[in-house]
Amino acid sequence: QVQLVESGGDSVQAGGSLRLSCVAIGTTYPSYCMGWFRQAPGKEREGVAAIDGGGYTSYAGSVKGRFIISQDNAKNTLYLQMNSLKPDDTAMYYCAATFSLGYCYSIPPKNDFKYWGQGTQVTVSS
Repeated sequence: QVQLVESGGDSVQAGGSLRLSCVAIGTTYPSYCMGWFRQAPGKEREGVAAIDGGGYTSYAGSVKGRFIISQDNAKNTLYLQMNSLKPDDTAMYYCAATFSLGYCYSIPPKNDFKYWGQGTQVTVSS
């Protein structure tokens, strides 16, 4: 059974940085589109970034230039480097795997993602 386990969430001040990690357990690292989503209280879950098996990346406009998604197949791990954090970035962050889309030239809708992690909380204070 595939499990995605996130870590790295924390409380930081605005302008700070965090790196989130997501380890894929029970599978070799999938060569499919993987993504990071976030959900703030009272808001819809939104796509933050995605990366496909070829390493093509895409970002939400609100994080472009500040966040970097990457993957290490040998470590079965997906990363999200978050820089210049803002209070609006406060949310629960989830990693997700499609296991179906080989390419993702934009962030796929959340319904395309088959597996989800349990989430890791990021809180940014002003």
